[in-house]
Amino acid sequence: MRILALVPGGIGDQILFFPTLATLKQQYPKALIDVLVEPRSKGAYRVCPSVNEVLAFDYKDRNGLADYLNLLGVLRDREYEVAIALGQQWAVGLLLWLEGIPDRIGYEMKKGCFFTQNIPLKQEQYAADMYHDLLGGLNISAATPPVSVAVPKGDIDWAEVEQENLDVKESGYILLHGGSSQLAIAKGIDKIYPVKSWLQIVENIRQKQPDLPIVLLKGPEDDKFIEEMLEGDRGLKTVSPPDIGKLAALIAGANLMLCTDSAPMHLSIAVGTYTIALFGPTDGKKLLPPGGDKCVAIQSPSKAIADIAPVTVIEQIWRE
Repeated sequence: MRILALVPGGIGDQILFFPTLATLKQQYPKALIDVLVEPRSKGAYRVCPSVNEVLAFDYKDRNGLADYLNLLGVLRDREYEVAIALGQQWAVGLLLWLEGIPDRIGYEMKKGCFFTQNIPLKQEQYAADMYHDLLGGLNISAATPPVSVAVPKGDIDWAEVEQENLDVKESGYILLHGGSSQLAIAKGIDKIYPVKSWLQIVENIRQKQPDLPIVLLKGPEDDKFIEEMLEGDRGLKTVSPPDIGKLAALIAGANLMLCTDSAPMHLSIAVGTYTIALFGPTDGKKLLPPGGDKCVAIQSPSKAIADIAPVTVIEQIWRE
């Protein structure tokens, strides 16, 4: 049996889909499960053991007929029996129909869905549960497993060496990730908490735990944020993991993760590190597991993440 999952979105969306893939693999242990994701998200599957092959397709690009015909050829060679689509693009449903895949599962759409099973889209719930609902199209009623990742041993070894280089292996450390992707910025999604507010939080930590290192996670688009943070506090350390496996390993070793809505946030939850996440326009209840005792969502009183008072974050750090 060969199954294809079409998963648009960033790395965070992929991580939230991991429980669905895990259930699929549990139900069909001999099946080959492939995913079709945006090029920017392929790296997520370094830490997902359920997937056989990762294919790339830019769902958000202005794809022409030639692009879809090329994809059609790629998929036809693999002879899929089941396709599960997360997006709500009628063109994707048409593609799967043209492909001749017998079982095509997707969310209900008003018109032109081309699916054999149409699952109600319940957007008010935790996203991992929303994705897992699609398995109802295969008559799978299992509960959604927790989000988890499988970190390669080589990445764990890298993280241990990096901890020694940072001189944090024995003392423990707090990780702080406050950057945001250029895509989010381009879309006007407010995910960047002000540097001056982060620095107030850092200062409070220093007062109460002066020997506990604070390490800034630096992604490929975080240069400006890191520079401004270091101008405010030269005692901060920085680290730049080269891939998602090493990032997950480094997060797993932290005492605490302070972050905004981001891929590192989802990884932190997956590896079980205590996480305090700040949310502006996005709804934390949909992105953090309900009832989780190791993750806290701090929602802006308005749609602006800057309106979260530093004292609110500080209170959550030291709560008993």
